[in-house]
Amino acid sequence: MLYELFKLLNESNFPGARLFTYTSFRALTAIVLALLISTIFGEYFIRFFRKRQISENLRDFDKTNLKVGVPTMGGIIIIVSILIPCLLLGRLDNVYMLLLLGTTVWLGIIGLADDYIKTFKKNKDGIPGKVKIFAQVLLGLVIGITLYLSPQSVMRENVTIELPDNQIEVQHSIIPEKLNQTTIPFIKNHNLDYSEIMSFCGDYKDIAGWILFVIVTIFIVTAVSNGANLNDGMDGMLAGNAAIIGVALAVLAYVSSHVNWAEYLNIMFLPGSEEVVIFCFAFIGALIGFLWYNSFPAQVFMGDTGSLTIGGIIAVVAILIHKEILLVLLCGIFVVENLSVILQVAYFKSGKKRGVRQRIFRYTPLHHHYNVADSKLDPNCKYLLKGPKQPMHEAKITFRFWIVTIIMAAITLMTLKIR
Repeated sequence: MLYELFKLLNESNFPGARLFTYTSFRALTAIVLALLISTIFGEYFIRFFRKRQISENLRDFDKTNLKVGVPTMGGIIIIVSILIPCLLLGRLDNVYMLLLLGTTVWLGIIGLADDYIKTFKKNKDGIPGKVKIFAQVLLGLVIGITLYLSPQSVMRENVTIELPDNQIEVQHSIIPEKLNQTTIPFIKNHNLDYSEIMSFCGDYKDIAGWILFVIVTIFIVTAVSNGANLNDGMDGMLAGNAAIIGVALAVLAYVSSHVNWAEYLNIMFLPGSEEVVIFCFAFIGALIGFLWYNSFPAQVFMGDTGSLTIGGIIAVVAILIHKEILLVLLCGIFVVENLSVILQVAYFKSGKKRGVRQRIFRYTPLHHHYNVADSKLDPNCKYLLKGPKQPMHEAKITFRFWIVTIIMAAITLMTLKIR
C-alpha cells in the first residue's frame, strides 16, 4: 500500500519519497514495525486472553515447574506482526509476496482451528492429523503449480565467460528464463536442474521436472512445518530458532535478488525476489518481539497457530528462492527433532515384537530427552541413550539449541563460497 503511494510521490519528485524504492530501507522499516506491533499488541493480547481465562496449564517433565494459566494461541501475535508490515511495505502485485502472505494466512487458520478445538472443545487431539497433512499438501501443491505457471517466477542463469590470461568471469543471461533449478551446497557448478534429473523421460523431461519439483515442494512444506511444530516444546525454543533461520534466509534472498551479488557469488539471479527480503525481515521482527513474552518463563504460548505457520513460512521462503536443499543444513534442528520421533517409534515397535520394552531416548522430541529426571523413567524399559545425570533446565536447553542453529546457519551461508 505505502509502496505504491510513495512510488507515485517519487514520480512527482516529492522529496524523500525515493527511499521507499530501496529494498534495504523497506526491509529495515518492516523489522522495526513488526517488532513494535508484536511487543505492543502482545501485551494487550495476553491481557485479553487472561481476562477470559483462555489458557493452558503445563508442567515440565521433572514436574518441578508448573505453568498455570498461560495464554495460548499466541501465534496470532506473530501472524498479525508479519501481515501488517508486509501489506504496508510490500509490493502486492508480486507473486512471491502473495504466496508468502497466502502461506501465513492458510497455515495460521489451520493452526488456529487446531488450538481452538484443544482449548475450547477440550479435545487434546485437536484437528485430526490427516486434515493437517492434507492442508500442508494442498499448500505445497498450490506453491509448486503457481511457480510453474506464473510469468514472474523466472531467473537469469549463470553464464561463464573465459577472458584472456585464463581469467573467468561470471555474468547472467540478459533474458530471464523459466528454469527449474535449485541450489546444491558444496558443488562448484551450483545449480541442479530438476529436468535433467528426469532426462530419462525424453521429450517430456521438462514437464516431468516440474512434476518432480511440485512433489519436492509438497514434501518440504509438510516436513518443515511438522518439524517446527515438534520443536515448539520449551519457552522461546522455536521462536529463537526460527528467528536465526529467518536471518539466514533473508541473506540468501537478498543476494539472490541483487544482480551484482548474484554474479559475484555465482548464484542464480531472481528478479522480483527482493519482496522475499521484505517478508523475511517482518518475520524476524515478529519473532523477536514475540520472544519478549515467550522467553522463559513464558507469558504466552504460540500454540499450533504459530508453530505450523512458522514452519510453513520457512519452507516456502526457501522454495521461492530455490534454496530448498539447503534446509537440510539450515533447519538441522528440525530434521533431528523429526528423526528422534521416527527412530523412537520404530525402535520401540521393534522391541515390542520381541517382547522387550526399549527406547532410544528418554523422551521425544529430542529436546525433552535432556530434562527428564531418572526417577520419571520407566524402570522396566531399556534406554539406549542415558542422557544427563541431572535434568537440564529448559532455559539452558533452549539456549544450546539456539547455538546449534546459529552454527548451522553460518555453515549454510558458507556454502555460497565453499564449493
